[in-house]
Amino acid sequence: MLAREGIVMNNKKLLRLYREENLRVRRRRGRKRAMGTRAPMTLPQAPNQRWSLDFVSNTLACGRRFRMLAVVDDFTRECLALVADTSLSGARVGRELDAIIAARGKPLMIVSDNGTELTSLAILRWAQDRPIEWHYIAPGKPQQNGYVESFNGRLRDECLNETLFASLGHARSVLRNWRDDYNHVRPHSGIGGLTPADAARRLVQPRPDGHHDNLGLYL
Repeated sequence: MLAREGIVMNNKKLLRLYREENLRVRRRRGRKRAMGTRAPMTLPQAPNQRWSLDFVSNTLACGRRFRMLAVVDDFTRECLALVADTSLSGARVGRELDAIIAARGKPLMIVSDNGTELTSLAILRWAQDRPIEWHYIAPGKPQQNGYVESFNGRLRDECLNETLFASLGHARSVLRNWRDDYNHVRPHSGIGGLTPADAARRLVQPRPDGHHDNLGLYL
C-alpha cells in the first residue's frame, strides 16, 4: 500500500511501526465450548446420581442416516431416553434432558464424551442454568463411559443390526418397543437379576427413620 503511494520504506522500520501501532491481525480462536469437569468419578450409589449419554448412528432403507441419543441411569441401568432423528443438536439434547427431569427429577451428574453437540454453548448454558455437574471423559477413552457404551452394544447387536428401518417413524416405533423390553422385561446381572424398572423401585427403600437403604449394595 505504501508502494502505491510512491513511498519507499525500510522493511525493519516498517515492521517496527507495524508493531508499535499494534496492527497485527487478531487470530481467531476456537469457539467456546463447555468444559465440564474431568475429576475422577465415584460409583453411583442410588438412582439419579449419575446419568450417562451417547450418540449412536444407523441408516434407513433408503440410505439416509439418522442418529439416536441414548441416556442411561448408571445405577439402575435404565434407558431413560432413546431419541431418534436426522439431526440432534446441543439445544435438542437439552430439551430431551429437561423432559426426563420433569418425569423423574434432576441428576447430580451427567457423563458424556467430547462430541461437538455435547461441548456446545447450548449444553454449557443448560448445565449452568440447572445447575448440574457435567463430566467429560478423556478423549479416546470410551471405557470411561462404560455404562452407556455397554447399552449401545446391546442396542446395536439386538436391534439395529437385526432390523431394516423403512422410515424414521418405523425406527422410532421399533426403538420404543425395544426400550420398553429392555427396561421392564429383561433381567440384568449387574443389578442382581432385576429389571432396570424394578431396580429403580426396589434398590433404594425408605427406612422407618426416614433414611434410605441401598439394597443394591447387598445383592
